[in-house]
Amino acid sequence: MLSALRSAFALIVALFLSAGLAAGPAAAQTTGHVYLLRGLANVFSLGMDDLAEKLNARGITATVHEYGVWPQLADQAAAESRANRNAPIIIVGHSLGADAAIEMAQRLTALGAAPRLVVTFDPVGVTSIGPSGGRFVNYYQSNNGYGKRLATGPGFKGRLDNRNLDGAGSIDHFNIEKSPRLHAEVISMAQAITARPKPKPKPAEPAATPDATSASAPAHPGAANANAPAVTGSAKPL
Repeated sequence: MLSALRSAFALIVALFLSAGLAAGPAAAQTTGHVYLLRGLANVFSLGMDDLAEKLNARGITATVHEYGVWPQLADQAAAESRANRNAPIIIVGHSLGADAAIEMAQRLTALGAAPRLVVTFDPVGVTSIGPSGGRFVNYYQSNNGYGKRLATGPGFKGRLDNRNLDGAGSIDHFNIEKSPRLHAEVISMAQAITARPKPKPKPAEPAATPDATSASAPAHPGAANANAPAVTGSAKPL
């Protein structure tokens, strides 16, 4: 009896899961990789983990790393991008992780694989972006004792957008990377970069039109007189 109940329960669970999967929306086809870098001690930037989960849920590959591994991570990202037809690289970092994101971007550029997007949350030590390509978006507060505005230095070939959040009273250095609003903005930017273009439908071939000459021509000699009255008997001499 107990075995039969277990079997029935397992069947119900399987049916429920299969129905849920069938009803759920298909993940968008994406390309590229988002690298998220935590800050000090690898424990004060857990908003990076939350953001990574949101990105992965939307079909965008995202991984979280300790900021100190950025040199090896840059080499790995460059190799992965080249192996996947120069798939876009996106870097997101908080605090010391934001500093590392800038340095990682410069290394990637030197390797010939400049990132498409770099998002920094309150960088604390690096204040200038050197030789790098890509778009940089810096969310920072100049009044929280930590965050820094970024400037461009020699060799910079990208685009920089500083977004000052001094007036956001609910945000500080220790939760800026956890803001749902900022997460939504980052996700939107990442989706625009990683979405695979939908293949264009092939144009329909034009329907064949009958040839006007062949359509009006008789099928065989004499067919044109098919409706003429038949001649019976022999012709009389004049």
